[in-house]
Amino acid sequence: MIASRLRRPSRGAVLAVLTLVGLSPTSFAADTSAAAGAPSRIVSIGGSVTEIVYALGQQKRLVAVDTTSIHPREASELPNVGYMRQLAAEGVLALDPDLILAIEGSGPPPAVQVLKASAVPFTEVPESHSAEGVLEKITVVGKALGVPARADALKAEVSADFEATAKAVAKAKTKPGVLFLLSVGSGRMLAAGSHSAADAVIDLAGGHNVLASFDGYKPVNAEALVAASPDYIVAMTRPGVDPSDDIRALPGIELTPAGKNDRIVTVDGQTLLGFGPHTAAAIRELARRIGTLTE
Repeated sequence: MIASRLRRPSRGAVLAVLTLVGLSPTSFAADTSAAAGAPSRIVSIGGSVTEIVYALGQQKRLVAVDTTSIHPREASELPNVGYMRQLAAEGVLALDPDLILAIEGSGPPPAVQVLKASAVPFTEVPESHSAEGVLEKITVVGKALGVPARADALKAEVSADFEATAKAVAKAKTKPGVLFLLSVGSGRMLAAGSHSAADAVIDLAGGHNVLASFDGYKPVNAEALVAASPDYIVAMTRPGVDPSDDIRALPGIELTPAGKNDRIVTVDGQTLLGFGPHTAAAIRELARRIGTLTE
């Protein structure tokens, strides 16, 4: 693993990396716009995909996004094709796109099959809950947009961000137990198990998932909450909604270390779980809040 500073690398540092991989600052500067004939009416499906398009400076080529594309804020002002798993093919094609970028897992399958069978180029962006997965997303999006040098520069920056976070978290002397809640309502909890995005970020932040005994996301009751005995409870916020008080009111919460010490951490779920260009920074902030990063 390459040693990196905890701070995000400067533009100069990124350009130095580009030189090492055979790209000059001149090639980076020349890549500020897409090549002639590159797609100019793009529909982006998937929050992390849209974030990457913006990070590559290609947002002016977007004609629509999906409902998970909430970062940056300007993305939500674009026409919307609906939730990524509930797409209507005719609605997407009605926008007259010349490229569709869609995160792996978009659906429903019949709608995606129609989009793939249409005359519009369709690029599926692979989903993987890891630093390597984020870099692969950037590669695929950069290639589809015709801006590979910009993609290489962004990958250098994001890779350094992940490595700096991993290096700092590795110094932690404890590995706190974390319970991740996707939602809390009417006393019902939807929690994250293993092989999930939340499980991956808990590990990357230096914690351990106290509900790793099951896969994916499942409802849990008060008995399971108490038995899990989390040191921290991490929950997703939604626009205008902070679940902290609902969590404090959960039956049995006062019997857990998290409840006794009021260790309830709220996070922006899209940035943290989306595994996009800003996820490393979100993981670093989570690590700071669960006590595994003190620098």
